[in-house]
Amino acid sequence: MEDLYGRKKAYVNTGLIALNVLYFLFLEATGSSENTSFMVAHGAMYAPLVIEKGEYYRLITSVFMHFGISHIMNNMLILFILGDNLERALGHIKYLIFYLICGVGANIVSMAVNLGEYRNVVSAGASGAIFGVIGGLLYAVIINRGRLEDLSTRQLVVMIVCSLYFGFTSTGVDNAAHIAGLLIGIVMGILLYRKPRKKRNTEIWG
Repeated sequence: MEDLYGRKKAYVNTGLIALNVLYFLFLEATGSSENTSFMVAHGAMYAPLVIEKGEYYRLITSVFMHFGISHIMNNMLILFILGDNLERALGHIKYLIFYLICGVGANIVSMAVNLGEYRNVVSAGASGAIFGVIGGLLYAVIINRGRLEDLSTRQLVVMIVCSLYFGFTSTGVDNAAHIAGLLIGIVMGILLYRKPRKKRNTEIWG
């Protein structure tokens, strides 16, 4: 099926947004997404539990968890705006793989950085995966001569710079996950994205 602009619908991206929202509503209905202990009990990232207890599932579950309404609204808005572009560029299955690898990879790097600085922090959020989406789109836009659908290289670069600046000038932001997600997204874009070939015009004479 296609949208109003004749583009394929992004089912996976819509599903990812729905899953984030549904889990957020569940957390709010059973407790508080702004309660650190409650979030840890329901799958947030906490390095000691991952390393010492082997609770590796947190690398994935934390990608679908958010601290408060503004956190999830900001992330889902960006995913809604950009995710469908990348899903159409990669295809449904590749996009799902891409998103999960970026999210998990960003969590692993973040955990390593925090352990290296002797910090045990609780973290959650889709921003690592979303920065991965931005990185993948940046690669796709560049090899398509600066434009992919309604996105341009300039738009993505401005978004990256503003997002990173906001992260580094704010407290409680996992900048390691953001940078890692962006870089993993670029690498995954190189591995998974293929520029579509131009269709040749042919004529058949009868």
